[in-house]
Amino acid sequence: MTMNNRAFTSLSFKLIGVVLLLSSLLDYITLAIPLNLQSSQWQIGLLTNIVDRGIVPLVGIGFILLGYFVENLNDTTLRQSSEFDLRVPIYILSSIMGLMFLLIIPLHLNNLNEVKVNTLNQIEQGAGQGADQIQAFLAQIDQLSKNPQRLSQQIQQLNQAVESGEVQGQSLNAQQLEQLQKQRTQLEQLQDLSKNPTEYKNRIDELTEQFQEQLISQRRQAENKAKTQALKQSLRIGLSSLMLAIVYSTVGWIGFKVVMGSKTS
Repeated sequence: MTMNNRAFTSLSFKLIGVVLLLSSLLDYITLAIPLNLQSSQWQIGLLTNIVDRGIVPLVGIGFILLGYFVENLNDTTLRQSSEFDLRVPIYILSSIMGLMFLLIIPLHLNNLNEVKVNTLNQIEQGAGQGADQIQAFLAQIDQLSKNPQRLSQQIQQLNQAVESGEVQGQSLNAQQLEQLQKQRTQLEQLQDLSKNPTEYKNRIDELTEQFQEQLISQRRQAENKAKTQALKQSLRIGLSSLMLAIVYSTVGWIGFKVVMGSKTS
């Protein structure tokens, strides 16, 4: 490779590296705007984006160092270029980014744990509200069973809603229509069972147990989903951030060692 070709290739690598590095740093700044440091969700989103984009500045650093490698190709010692030497600032930046990605790990895990705890609390509150709704529904059924006329009116209203496909002038979708049909079937069964107190009590007990089992199943599914998502996120971001921290720190410290060794020589 001639001197001119080597100089052009070296300059090209450096320019590509600088553009990649500056654009990625600008991207990091724009990701943080607007600041909302007190929000764990905002921190999780920011740190996730930073780690997902962490390879871009590393590629930029690699291009810059490759440019200096090409510049000093076939030389027995490192040449002292007349232009500003980017290597020392690059090694400093690489070391800082290595430390940053290392600190991201405990911060991200802490935020994920906080969000998981809040989500589990919300699920627990939702389960409590669901239990109250079940009790209210069963109480309503009990009151209807004691008032045959009101029960008949309720069934007639459901029949009209199912046949017309509307409630208070609003059209029902397929899921709402299916739900009304289920309610109508349950009320019709209760109307028959209300004539037999023993069967009625058994049916109420069955409904109570069925609703409770559904509520417990839904709560467990929601809890497992929240825990699984937190675990997957912590493993993905934690391991990625750890690998980036190792690579950046290695580039920074080995680069400083080479520079100090060349100055000593």
